[in-house]
Amino acid sequence: MIKKYIFAVLALVPFLLSASVATAQDQWTGNIDMFLGQKNLDKDDWEPVEEQGEFGIEVDFREKDWPVNIAIDVLASSDDQSIIDPFFGQVDLEGKTTEFNIGIRKIWDESSVRPFIGGGLSYIRAEAKVTIPGIGSNSESDTGVGIWLGGGVYFTLGEHFNLGVELKYSDANVTIADVDVAAGGTHFGLLAGYHW
Repeated sequence: MIKKYIFAVLALVPFLLSASVATAQDQWTGNIDMFLGQKNLDKDDWEPVEEQGEFGIEVDFREKDWPVNIAIDVLASSDDQSIIDPFFGQVDLEGKTTEFNIGIRKIWDESSVRPFIGGGLSYIRAEAKVTIPGIGSNSESDTGVGIWLGGGVYFTLGEHFNLGVELKYSDANVTIADVDVAAGGTHFGLLAGYHW
């Protein structure tokens, strides 16, 4: 599932770059960045896999006279832990989420230090897997729609190289093993990429 979203976002990049060059190089601006950080999910729903490493791709673009950028972000998180069950012995647990976020991002472009805020709709897929070595495994997944909000700052080096930090919150509910759980959470991480 995550591969499909990443390929969809990456497929936009040549279009965006060629559109900005072919139509009028000066009229379009935007960013494409890799996100690397951590997603914290609700501890009551996800312990012991509530702190998940996260990777993603974030794209935003606009004509220069637009007030805000269109934002498209794809994020994937996961964690795995083992616990000792009194009856089964070792039990391996894995939690994963994938987020496809679309919305707007307001970026203040007056200098090389560029703060931003954004928000929009979030489509989240969550999966939980339980494996008992020597017996087998079972996994369940579900999807939900919610919202995302976030902000951060880009530090643009030269004209094109972005470094930055971002804090984001997403919210959507899914049903895993007949229980409603929160699939969103807080995201914090580093950004690195290209500004045009």
